[in-house]
Amino acid sequence: MPFSGRQALRVVPTPGHTPGCVTFVLDDASMAFTGDALLVRGCGRTDFQQGCARTLHRSVHERIFTLPDECRVYPGHDYNGHTMSTVGEERRHNPRLTLSADAFVELMGKLELPRPRLMDIAIPANLRCGIQDEP
Repeated sequence: MPFSGRQALRVVPTPGHTPGCVTFVLDDASMAFTGDALLVRGCGRTDFQQGCARTLHRSVHERIFTLPDECRVYPGHDYNGHTMSTVGEERRHNPRLTLSADAFVELMGKLELPRPRLMDIAIPANLRCGIQDEP
């Protein structure tokens, strides 16, 4: 996906949070926009929207953690004001994704996160790619 002169974004599938999650990587691998797959010191939940903890672990380890250590990571959002990290920082210090795949799956299965407030509206809209029913 070209933009801004000579640079382009590469679209990298990173399923796990949802089956359709992607990460956008700048063509020189200096930046990655990870959506909900990789957050600063965390990751997206996998307990709804057809998420899969094992798939998320594999996606992050095979498609994001293989980028250069200095690659800046910009998550889709953060609840603690952290807007950027690096692949190297997350590879070394992310408390969830430094775990083995089996330990990660077990942890994600035990999170007991609260149900999202607008889940009954947002999830069906997400599954339809935001397309609303005709009036």
